[in-house]
Amino acid sequence: MSTPLPRQKNLRADTAWVIYQVLEQGKSTRECLAQVQRRHQGKDNAWIQEMSLGVLRHLPILQHWLRQLLDNPLKGKKKVVEHLMLLGMYQMAFSRVSDHAAVSETVNAAPYLGAMSLKGLVNAVLRNFERQSLKEQKVDNPIINSGLPKWLFKKLERAYSDQQGDIIDNMNQKAPVWLRVNLLKVSRGAFCQQLDELNITYCLPEAQPAGIILTTRVDITALPGFQKGWFAVQDGAAQLAAIYLQPQAKDNILDCCAAPGGKTGHIFEVQPDISHCTALDADKTRLLRVRENMQRLQHSPTILTGDALAPETWWNGEQYDRILLDAPCSATGVIRRHPDIRWLRKASDIDALADLQSRILDTMWALLKPGGTLLYATCSVLPQENRDQIVSFLARTEDAQLSILTDEETIANPGRQILPGEQQMDGFYYARLIKSSHQK
Repeated sequence: MSTPLPRQKNLRADTAWVIYQVLEQGKSTRECLAQVQRRHQGKDNAWIQEMSLGVLRHLPILQHWLRQLLDNPLKGKKKVVEHLMLLGMYQMAFSRVSDHAAVSETVNAAPYLGAMSLKGLVNAVLRNFERQSLKEQKVDNPIINSGLPKWLFKKLERAYSDQQGDIIDNMNQKAPVWLRVNLLKVSRGAFCQQLDELNITYCLPEAQPAGIILTTRVDITALPGFQKGWFAVQDGAAQLAAIYLQPQAKDNILDCCAAPGGKTGHIFEVQPDISHCTALDADKTRLLRVRENMQRLQHSPTILTGDALAPETWWNGEQYDRILLDAPCSATGVIRRHPDIRWLRKASDIDALADLQSRILDTMWALLKPGGTLLYATCSVLPQENRDQIVSFLARTEDAQLSILTDEETIANPGRQILPGEQQMDGFYYARLIKSSHQK
């Protein structure tokens, strides 16, 4: 049952509503936070975001505690109050809010959710949580402790038995803020000098020549040169796309599934003398962000709304020198950045996504010139979407050859799998493929 946004604003009620929308209605936090944050300002908005994402990161243990304290699950319009109680326990167990304040403010939020009659229940649950010291008691269940759904925990266990613990730990960390300096506008050194003058701390990665990792939390739009297009926000793993694509002067390039446009912009910055770049995406709304980003960065791709599986509806018939295929995927590599993904994705989604990726890959291959390059990319850590996908493609495609990105690559283990936290990057996968000038 859908629950409308509370009529009157209240920090905790609005946060509980966000959590409810994600877990019960399958909405994204980005969409829900945008609705709620119009009602609040500054620090309050930061608090709502931190608390709602925190609950989603620690959901299994919070639900484990709630099941011990709540005799009967709430139903219908009352269900949202369970999410309010999860928020209260999260504050008591994982935040700097005092237990007294967490209990008091959470109880007082119940009426804003239309649950005046449940104030006593909320108070009793949170007082018992404190009295029983549940947050101090160890839980002997690795799936609950992982903060992940069971299906994803099991897939990581099968794919990365030796690395699973590190992967999960990194998935539960807050992601660092990466910038990509627009080297057509300003050098990285000159931009860093501006940051130094503002006492904004950062570090410089080796693998991304335009990359900066901020170690000070700041308002991105207030950084030097934002309006002038001096930089874009882009994770370090995503910054490798344009580098691995190796765009050349006079190339005709397709960025397939391009929104929100970070990789499109970087292609122009890596090689400003390309002949043409088309940014394609099926989502017209998300393409609005591509337009905004390209205008700020002052790049000029052709932006098209179109289905990658139906090129006859948008393609002009001219084959591309290079195609960047940022395929639709589970996004399991960016869970630390978007904790809602772990609860929005289902095990059944993976087979469907793998099939979609396979069909798009075959379709895009036909649009590539002989001798051309296709870079396949996902922000997933699951082999079914990555290594297995490319192994299968190479086996069925006579004119496809693997172009090595790392020394560890083989035909049986193609591409580069970046795991969450590796060199402070998100989880990503890349495989570079070359189309033979003649068939084998």
